[in-house]
Amino acid sequence: MNDLSSAPFAPPPVIHRADYRPPEWLIPQIALNFALSLDATKVQSTLKVRRNPAGDATTQLRLNGDALEAKAITVDGHPHNDWHMDGSDLVIDLPGDAHDIGIETLIDPTANTQLSGLYASNGLLCTQCEAEGFRRITFFPDRPDVLSVYSVRMSGDKAAFPVLLSNGNPTDSGDGPDDTHWAEWHDPWPKPSYLFALVAGDLVANRDSFTTMNGRKVSLAIYVRAGDEERTDHAMRSLIASMKWDEDVYGREYDLDIFNIVAVSDFNAGAMENKGLNVFNTRYILADPETATDGDYDAVEGVVAHEYFHNWSGNRVTCRDWFQLSLKEGFTVLRDQQFSADRGSPPVKRIEDVRVLRAAQFPEDSGPLAHPIRPDSYQEISNFYTATVYNKGAEVIRMMTVLTGMERFLKGTSLYFDRHDGEAATCEDFVKAIEDGAGIDLAQFRRWYEQAGTPKVTVEMAHTGSTVTLTLTQTMAPTPGQPVKQPMVIPLRTALFDRATGQHHGEELLVLDQPSQTFTFEGFADAPVLSINRGFSAPVEITAPITADDLVFLAAHDDDPFARYEAMQQLIVRHLVAAISGTMSDAERAAGRAAIGDAMGAILDDTALDDLMRGELLILPGEAYLAEQLTRADPTRIFAEREGLKRWLGETLKDKWLALHDRCSAVPYSLDAAARGARKLKTQALVHLAPADPAEAAARAKAQYDSATNMTDRQSALMVLCSLSVAEREAALADFHDRFAGNMLVIDKWFSLQAGSLNPNATEHVKALAQHPDFTMANPNRVRALWMAYAVNAQAFHREGGEGYRLIADLILRLDPINANVAARFVSSLGRWKKVDETRAALMRAELERIAAAPTLSRDVREQVTKSLEG
Repeated sequence: MNDLSSAPFAPPPVIHRADYRPPEWLIPQIALNFALSLDATKVQSTLKVRRNPAGDATTQLRLNGDALEAKAITVDGHPHNDWHMDGSDLVIDLPGDAHDIGIETLIDPTANTQLSGLYASNGLLCTQCEAEGFRRITFFPDRPDVLSVYSVRMSGDKAAFPVLLSNGNPTDSGDGPDDTHWAEWHDPWPKPSYLFALVAGDLVANRDSFTTMNGRKVSLAIYVRAGDEERTDHAMRSLIASMKWDEDVYGREYDLDIFNIVAVSDFNAGAMENKGLNVFNTRYILADPETATDGDYDAVEGVVAHEYFHNWSGNRVTCRDWFQLSLKEGFTVLRDQQFSADRGSPPVKRIEDVRVLRAAQFPEDSGPLAHPIRPDSYQEISNFYTATVYNKGAEVIRMMTVLTGMERFLKGTSLYFDRHDGEAATCEDFVKAIEDGAGIDLAQFRRWYEQAGTPKVTVEMAHTGSTVTLTLTQTMAPTPGQPVKQPMVIPLRTALFDRATGQHHGEELLVLDQPSQTFTFEGFADAPVLSINRGFSAPVEITAPITADDLVFLAAHDDDPFARYEAMQQLIVRHLVAAISGTMSDAERAAGRAAIGDAMGAILDDTALDDLMRGELLILPGEAYLAEQLTRADPTRIFAEREGLKRWLGETLKDKWLALHDRCSAVPYSLDAAARGARKLKTQALVHLAPADPAEAAARAKAQYDSATNMTDRQSALMVLCSLSVAEREAALADFHDRFAGNMLVIDKWFSLQAGSLNPNATEHVKALAQHPDFTMANPNRVRALWMAYAVNAQAFHREGGEGYRLIADLILRLDPINANVAARFVSSLGRWKKVDETRAALMRAELERIAAAPTLSRDVREQVTKSLEG
C-alpha cells in the first residue's frame, strides 16, 4: 500500500459541524470477499446502493478511499467505465436510483505502518477502522451515518490463518484448494463502516458463555497467541460481569449469538468496540499476578466493560457524524466508571477518575487545543479522541445524574435507546431523551456541549446571627474561537459543618446557573465550615473562603470521601503554590508544612479508614495539576517544591512510614480490597522515604523487589529504585529485564519506569534506551512506554537548555511517516509553551516551528502543531 500521509503539504480542508448534509446515497447492504495475504490481500466489495430521498439530488456516487487503487469496477454486474478519481475518492456516475456496485482493490497489510485499515501484526491480519480506516480497505462512503448490513467471506492459507473472524455470527466455513480454507460471517444489525472488523491468524481461544436475562445463551471467546491464554481469565470474568451489569442497571441485553475479543500487540488505541468482534491492545486483556499490577487489573476490567457497553451506547445507537463523538464515548466512559465503582470502592474510583480529569483534561481546557465536548470543526478527526471528548464528556453526563437522580436518568436513557435504536444520532438527541424521560429542562445545560474551558466558581460566605449566605460567582476564560462565554448550569453538592460537633445539617444541591447567585441557610449560631462540590458534582475549579484550619477539619471530619480527599489536596496545593510562587516566608513555610504533617499523620493513624482510601489520601497532588494553578511557572521549581515537601514528610513522619511499610508487607497477596490497599500503602511509604532516607528506602525497596510474589510489589519497588542513584538500581533493572525478556507488555514497564523516573540522569537514560535492541518505533505501546513517560516527566523534559524539547520534536518528525496518529499525540507536550517561563517557552515554540517547517507532515501532526502555535 502506498502511504499518502507524507504527501507534500497542502492545507487540509476544515470540516464544520454546521455544514452537515445527509448522505446522497445509502448502502443498505454490502458484501465483502477477502483473499487474504500478508502482503497482497485482494478485496472484492459489492455495494447495494440506493438514492437517499433526504439527500441532495445527484447522479454521482462518491466513495472515499485512502491510498487505494480500483482494479475493476462493475455496475449491476457489467464493467463500468464512467468513473473518475477526485483526489483519493472514487466518483461513479450512476443513471438510476438503485444499483449494485462491484469494486476490486488490492492492499498490502504489511506495509501499513499506520495501523489503520487492514494491517499485519506479527503474522496476524487485523483491522482498525475508527475513525476513517475502512476507506483504506475498499472504496466506501466512510461516514458514520451510512449504516449497512455486512456479509463477509474470507479465504486464505489454512496454516497461516487457521482462525478467520469477522462481525456478527458465523454462517458457513469449509476447505478450499491448495491448503486454503474459508469462512463466512453475517452481521444482521446495520452498522457504520467504522465498526467493521476482520481478524485472521494463528490464535487460541479462552471460551465461556453467558445466558442473557431472556434466556439466550451467548458463546464468548477471547483469542490470543498460544501461551497467553492463561492470562485471559480476568478479562473473561470482566466481560461476563459487564454483560450482567448492563442488564441489571441499564436493562440492555446482548443481541448476537457470539461475542469475540481478539488481543493484538500492535494497536494505536486501547481497544475497539467493533460489533461482536472487539479488537484489543494486549495490555488491556492479558493479566496475571506475576506480570500485571493492581492498576493493570483495574484497567483490563474497565476497558473490557467500556467496549462491551458500546454495544448499545455506540453500536446499536451510533453517531450521526464525528462531531457527535462524545455521544458514544462520553456516555460509555460514564457507564464504565459506574460499573467499576460498583465492582470496587465507589469513593476510590471517583477520586481516581477526577485525578485523571485534572491531570489530562484541565490542561487541555486551558491550552491551545481547547475544544468543546462537541467540537464545531476539525481537520483530522483522529485529533479529537481527547480527554475532553471522553472524560469531560462523561462528567457532563454525570451532572445530568446529579440534577435528575439515577432513577429518572435511567428513564431518560431507556427512552434514548428506544427512540434511536438502529439510528445515527446526535448529542442533542441524547439530551432531549434525558429531558423528556427525566422530566427536566436542560435548555441552558446544553452549553456544556457548546463551550470549551473549565468554569471557575468563586464562593463568598457571610455569617450574621443564625444566617449563613453563600454568594457563588462563575467565570470562564476565553478559549480559541470562543472569546465570550455564557453562564453554565453548575450543580454543586454542598454541606455546612458545625465546628463543635463535626456534623453537618444535611447536604443540599445548589444549582448555579447565573453569573452570580446567593443562597441562604438558617440555624447556625456559629460560622460553619463549608464543604462544596462534594463528590466532585461538577467539573469546575472552586475558590472558597476555607482556611487551612478548615481544610484540616474537613480532612478529618467530612463524611463525603471525595470531599475529605479534596480538603487534603487543597491543603497541600495552597502550600505548594505559595512556595512555588515565592510568596511564602520561612515561618509560613514551617506552619504550612506542620499543618500538612499533622493532617497526614492523622490519616496514617485513623483506624476507621480502609487502606485503599488511606492510600488515596496520602498521594500528593500531581505536577500537572499544580501547574494549572499558576499562570506561568518554572516546571523544575514545581518539581523541586513538591519533592521538598515529600522529603520533609518523609523525615517528619519517618517512624510512621516505616511502621506502615512493615505492617503492609505482612499482608499476603490477593486481589481483595484489603490486600490491594496494603500494596498501595507500601508504595506510598517507599515514595515518601526515598527522598528522606535514600539508603533506607533503597534497602527496603530491594528487599521488597527480591521477595515480591506479584508485579504490583515488584514494579513499585523498582520505581523507587529507578529514582535513586544507588547500586541496587542497576542490579534490579538487569534482573527485571532478564526475568521478563520476551514479554512485550512487561518490558514496556521496564522502559517506562526508567523514562518516568525522578533520577537526575533520566534524560541520559532515555537516550540510551532509544538505542536499546528492544526498542522499536513500529510498536505504539513501546513508543509510548519510553517517550510518553519521558514527555510527562517534568524534571527531565523541562531540563534547562531545551534538550527534552528537541528529543520530543525529533521523535515526532521520525514517527510521523510511520504512524501519524501516535506522532500527533506527542505535540501537546510542546503545545503548553504558554504555561511555562519565558525562556522555556521560547525553546518549546522553536521546536514547534521546526516541526511546522518540515516539508512533509501528516494532517494529524500538521493540525496539532498549527493550533499549538496559534494558541
